[in-house]
Amino acid sequence: MYNRAIYPLLKHHLKPNKVCLLLGARRVGKTIILEKLTDDYPGKVTFLNAEDEDSAKLLEVKSVSNYKRLLNGTDLLIIDEAQTLPDIGLKLKLIIDSIKGIKVIATGSSAFDILNLTGEPLTGRSFEVSLYPMSQLELSKTETLLETRQNLEERLVYGSYPEVLTLENISDKTDYLINLKSSYLLKDILILDGIRNSGKMYDLLRLLAYQVGSEVSYNELGNSLGISKNTVEKYIDLLIKVFVLIKLGGFSNNLRKEITKTHKFYFTDNGIRNALIGDFDFLSLRQDTGQLWENYFITERIKFMSYSKKKCTYYFWRTYDQQEVDLIEVENKTVRAFEIKWKPKKVKAPVFFSKSYPKAKFEVISPDNYLDFIS
Repeated sequence: MYNRAIYPLLKHHLKPNKVCLLLGARRVGKTIILEKLTDDYPGKVTFLNAEDEDSAKLLEVKSVSNYKRLLNGTDLLIIDEAQTLPDIGLKLKLIIDSIKGIKVIATGSSAFDILNLTGEPLTGRSFEVSLYPMSQLELSKTETLLETRQNLEERLVYGSYPEVLTLENISDKTDYLINLKSSYLLKDILILDGIRNSGKMYDLLRLLAYQVGSEVSYNELGNSLGISKNTVEKYIDLLIKVFVLIKLGGFSNNLRKEITKTHKFYFTDNGIRNALIGDFDFLSLRQDTGQLWENYFITERIKFMSYSKKKCTYYFWRTYDQQEVDLIEVENKTVRAFEIKWKPKKVKAPVFFSKSYPKAKFEVISPDNYLDFIS
């Protein structure tokens, strides 16, 4: 059982007659956090798993009398996998509006469905908290600096899903990730959004897995897959909302030299990325170490800032004459720029970037200093 950075944040958002939406991919540890919260909570907790038919039936009748009878004396209601319930937003609204003082947590592995169904009914009544695979911020509390450095290569290859970290055998880690990819990765999208052609979705993911850190356009992806640009855009939007992908757009102050029409994509976990291309070789046998390192640092930085309650937006930066910066992070009006290198090098900020954004902070990230920015 790892101590998750999100746990105190989740407890902080437990407010009377409010809903806390705990969102994240499947298998990242949402249910375990809720079980711990149930054990720690001093009042009466009602825990319902929405994927269990008996639990779902208890919430089926959308009436105040039904919910008052069901939740009599309950201080905290937890609904796990809430996105599977029809009209979940309206049901949650009815519960918090009619039962005085009740606190509610609803979890979902698919942000798009939870948010689409709850968005309007829960306006002003909800908080959103995102959970990712294990972060280095969390792991640093249980391992020494030496262990962290020794484990880095393995995390670039196998990622940081909680169960992967508990498996000692390399073949077991590989089997777990392949099963996760096949059984859980797209489960909610395929069921809830009614997508029938899962093959195209996997083909799209494999294309993006090979192009981590490279600029891609929806038109080019569509042409490669034999589907329309709009379909590609829809699929990618869903993959972002179920925490499989991270999208970076081009950063710009509307300067003519800057590129803004393409995107870069990263995976929220390196292990999932490698499972999609079927490559679990260690770094000495790979040609994509730079991609793995870039993907790893960007996702770890996003986790770190999210768990630190920082509201940031993320971009890449490039000009038409090939000046570029890997990652741009904007927090309020503060701009931070990161150049991510597996082998330490002395790199200066591109000349045009320095002139255009003189107040931006520029850092070169390597295995020598990366922990200063993610833990």
